[in-house]
Amino acid sequence: MMTILAGCQTAAQPRAQEQAFPARAWLAACDGKDGWDDAGPPFHVFGNTYYVGTCGISAILVTGEAGHILIDGGTQAGGPLIAANVERLGFAMADVDILLFSHEHFDHVGGLAFLQRASGASVLASPAAAAVLASGTAAPEDPQAATLAPFAPIETGRTLRDGEIVRLGGLEITAHATPGHSPGAMSWTWRSCEGTQCRQIAYLDSLSAVSADTYRFTDHPALVAQFRASLDKAAALPCDIVLTPHPSASGMRDRIAAGDLAAGIDCQAYAAAAAGRLDARLAQEAAR
Repeated sequence: MMTILAGCQTAAQPRAQEQAFPARAWLAACDGKDGWDDAGPPFHVFGNTYYVGTCGISAILVTGEAGHILIDGGTQAGGPLIAANVERLGFAMADVDILLFSHEHFDHVGGLAFLQRASGASVLASPAAAAVLASGTAAPEDPQAATLAPFAPIETGRTLRDGEIVRLGGLEITAHATPGHSPGAMSWTWRSCEGTQCRQIAYLDSLSAVSADTYRFTDHPALVAQFRASLDKAAALPCDIVLTPHPSASGMRDRIAAGDLAAGIDCQAYAAAAAGRLDARLAQEAAR
């Protein structure tokens, strides 16, 4: 595996406490709300990992003494909400040194240009996503291309290979190429600890077989093969806590209500459900 090294801020970081930012506060604030731009408070996930997204779109902050990594930027309107949540936790946007994302659709990268300006961070992307970010326009081969809104172009730094480890000080986050929902989709895994207790956290891409009305997955066997390989890869990833770009996709509300984000779903179950939806979509197309 290759390693990417990034520069960082040297200022000491405040440490937010779990009791000060409980997940149930997000659950209460987002009760009856699932909009992409519905503001919700940040909350502590585990160890150095925090949810800083909205009620309907995730953004994940992984903090370190040498700087922080932020995954996903929400919509254009969501970017400032994410930045506000980072600051609300007591962390500084200026100390976010790396911006990552799940897939190159406007609801997850639309706010990255704002967040990059606010932080000065480097945006790291898969090769397939880098060109999309630079143009602000979906790739023609994206199943949803005909329905996706443009977004502000984003300047990217290094491109990532499958399996690369992104390092920032003591932080290590592994990139996993999981194309299917989009050509440049990535999933991410890292280890987060509280004292001597550590958990593997997986931020799994959407992996949903949705498209524009005129698109047929059966007409694109190479993409379907990629999709299935991504599902197999996701199922095999180490994960104690599953997070996803849309909180609802992994039943986050129910897990918070049950009092255990580590319960209710794992990587294998998430991938199996996505594989079932892909099979159903292919069967539906074959029946037409």
